[in-house]
Amino acid sequence: METRIDRLGSVREDKIRQLKELIAESNYIVFLGGAGVSTESGIPDFRSGSGIYNSESGTKYRPIDIIAHDFFMENTEVFYDFYKRKLIYPDAKPNKAHKALVRLEKQGKLKAIITQNIDNLHQEAGSKCTIELHGSVFRNYCMDCGKKFSTEYVVAQDGVPHCDKCGGIVRPDIVLYEENLEHENVDAAIKAVKKCDLLIIAGTSLTVYPAATFAQFLKHDRIVIINKSSTYMDLKALLTIHDNVGDVLDQVVPKRVSKPKTTASKKKTSTKKTTSSKKTAASKTGSKTATSKSKTSESKPKKKANG
Repeated sequence: METRIDRLGSVREDKIRQLKELIAESNYIVFLGGAGVSTESGIPDFRSGSGIYNSESGTKYRPIDIIAHDFFMENTEVFYDFYKRKLIYPDAKPNKAHKALVRLEKQGKLKAIITQNIDNLHQEAGSKCTIELHGSVFRNYCMDCGKKFSTEYVVAQDGVPHCDKCGGIVRPDIVLYEENLEHENVDAAIKAVKKCDLLIIAGTSLTVYPAATFAQFLKHDRIVIINKSSTYMDLKALLTIHDNVGDVLDQVVPKRVSKPKTTASKKKTSTKKTTSSKKTAASKTGSKTATSKSKTSESKPKKKANG
């Protein structure tokens, strides 16, 4: 019978051990990550004391107002001034969290990464099962003709980037406030959550919807929270760890998976059996041939002597 883990009394080492056990027992893990997954790569989060929403925008507008659809349409130049300074980090590299998730995926246990981040670091690390809820700054397109552009193109343009084909405004393929998420991505995320036997929620305050509600689709309580601050799911989760996401995941996901030792011995045994069976077959064939010859010689009529 599974019981809830005492989140208040357990020391960190015990929680790490418990998380290792949960991962070892699971075969369909889903990871739901937020901005806290990428902070160790030098990308600030949004809602912490030093996050983007609490920093100076460099304009007379609040950061949270700038990254909205209506603001983008009405104040495109101001949007891009803020966007290029605060939301694009082309030199950021995958950290320990991203790399640990790649290892977990290669082991066949991690089936989906649902990310609210727009930095493309999961893919850069090597993850193949990523569902991007909010898009990516590494994809851009012309709003008029649809031509696609790289981030380098956008950054290189002074002010508002324009299409080199038709002159239309180029915008990042990200979901702004007041815009709807792609239904295909939301459906894929919910489908994965419904099938999982362990849901790891990390680096998110769980205040952004619909991601904050995904846990409601679970039919069990096998939820792990890894976040520096508290979330509304802390008391509902099976295990809660208030720590850096990268440090925790790097400890609980093995860097190397040892191959079964029986493989080599099985091959040798198989070879021996094959050789033995061949010899046996050969001896049987030989004895059958000899028997056949003797029978043939016996059945031949004897020649009568001349006389």
